[in-house]
Amino acid sequence: MQLIDPNHPTYRHLWVRVAIVAVCLGWGIFEFIGGDPFWGVLALAAGAYSFYMLIWTFDPKPPEAAARVVVDDDEEDEEKPAIEEEKKAD
Repeated sequence: MQLIDPNHPTYRHLWVRVAIVAVCLGWGIFEFIGGDPFWGVLALAAGAYSFYMLIWTFDPKPPEAAARVVVDDDEEDEEKPAIEEEKKAD
């Protein structure tokens, strides 16, 4: 199960990825200093996981190209007579 999608556009910049990791690890240290080791372990685990996903194994894929729009031949044939009639009217 993947909790962080490294291909999301938010994680494109290095400073964003480093900030997420630093905040998680910093919050874990803050919790340990404050005397609450349970939340400290959870925050450090989140920091370790984010470090692994966003820095250690980060390999972004290029964005996918938009799907090409294909015009049906039926629709194109129906539009031609209407356009030709407009040209004759001018």
